[in-house]
Amino acid sequence: MDKQKKPQRTEDSNAPVIHGAEDLPAVQVTSYNLELRDKEGFIGDRANKSAFRDAIDAWRKRVREGGSDPLGEVPTDDLSKKEIDALLKEPETEAAALVLAAIDDFAKGLAGILARYLKEEAWKGTKRIVVGGGFKDSATGLTAIARTQILLKAEGVKVELVPIAHHPDEAGLLGAVHLIPSWMLKGHDAILAVDIGGTNIRAGVVKLNLDDKPDFSKAKIWKSELWRHADDEPRRTATIEYLVRMIEALVAKAEKARLALAPVIGIGCPGIIAADGSIARGGQNLPGGNWESTHFNLPEALRKAIPRITDEPTFVIMHNDAVVQGLSEVPRMADVKGWAVVTIGTGLGNASFVNKQT
Repeated sequence: MDKQKKPQRTEDSNAPVIHGAEDLPAVQVTSYNLELRDKEGFIGDRANKSAFRDAIDAWRKRVREGGSDPLGEVPTDDLSKKEIDALLKEPETEAAALVLAAIDDFAKGLAGILARYLKEEAWKGTKRIVVGGGFKDSATGLTAIARTQILLKAEGVKVELVPIAHHPDEAGLLGAVHLIPSWMLKGHDAILAVDIGGTNIRAGVVKLNLDDKPDFSKAKIWKSELWRHADDEPRRTATIEYLVRMIEALVAKAEKARLALAPVIGIGCPGIIAADGSIARGGQNLPGGNWESTHFNLPEALRKAIPRITDEPTFVIMHNDAVVQGLSEVPRMADVKGWAVVTIGTGLGNASFVNKQT
């Protein structure tokens, strides 16, 4: 087993930069990226984006045994979220009934997973679970969340499920502001944030609006860029080069707008994030190449490519993407002590938190 690298140190300070930290300014991260298994494999695989479409496919095959497929000839994978949502608008139709049956199967799977997570020591005391990820951004997803809540209540599981407040694309950027103490950002208007996923990479400028609210509850996305890398299938090196160009373009826009940009890049990335910024495991869905290699470190690569921002040394801080998306909810979770997040997308992300102040 390879020895873990030491945490990086800032250029102008002897203080170490701890990536993937448990101790964050507003919360303690009690767990993330749980990889629980049973005899059928990883339980999280039963409640991701593919699992829902698999449920639709399974119902279509069963229905064809007794007659025509109400969804016609179009393959399930070719149906967009909007097209599936549209089917629910006519509840009297067989097509809507089929989608609702698939939602019910998916909700049963998700309820079972959450019930299992809640038995973990790190999740004990969890009173609220935020549901994020791209699946939430649809009527179908919201129906599945509500159905999951009903199933948990029916089993006597006392936990509240709530859809994430922000659009999932924005939540993955907004959460980055909670990776560093607010005092470090005083005198600045915004930071850079990056959300790396198995399908897309998004980079953006997050306005802090600290004068309005010091808890970042008024933070907003000022500008953002989206790259659907799954369409291009780039190698890892090309991916980093493209990301650097995205960030540099955002820096140029901020400077042109005379926005006081902090020299900070906050990153959300899949997998277990080691203290030095390397990815210990869980990066298998990232584009082209071995992101878990001992010879590769994303924060170091970005600092090398962009050594200074607004004439100050670049500070890069990275954590798991589900953690970062969950952190966007910190201001809204002030009334509970223990809470958690699950993100339904290419995979099922998860993280649990304990607030430092309630």
